[in-house]
Amino acid sequence: MFDINAILKHAKDFGDKMREVHEQLSQIKVKGTAAGGMVIVEINCVQNMVSCKIDPALFKSGDSELIEELIIAATNEAVAESRIKQNEVLQTVPDGKNDITSLSDFVEKFILK
Repeated sequence: MFDINAILKHAKDFGDKMREVHEQLSQIKVKGTAAGGMVIVEINCVQNMVSCKIDPALFKSGDSELIEELIIAATNEAVAESRIKQNEVLQTVPDGKNDITSLSDFVEKFILK
């Protein structure tokens, strides 16, 4: 039989750890660039955009579609880099408990261990 108090304690501990990891990831910033650095997008590792810098020379071209494409390219590069950093941080979660993908994984790793 399951001990509901143990389940609740493990769930709380897991939630606390995930909040810590989220906070840590929100402090890590990565950049993506396009057009040789004419567009630079910076995001944190929870994929919130922190800044977007566009070289004023791009505005002079009047080509808004090009600027839009460059912003997308730089953002996609930053997101890819942030996912790499996320995985690095998650690998540091103790006891290999960073690969929880479902409730059954949670029960297996935290309750039935």
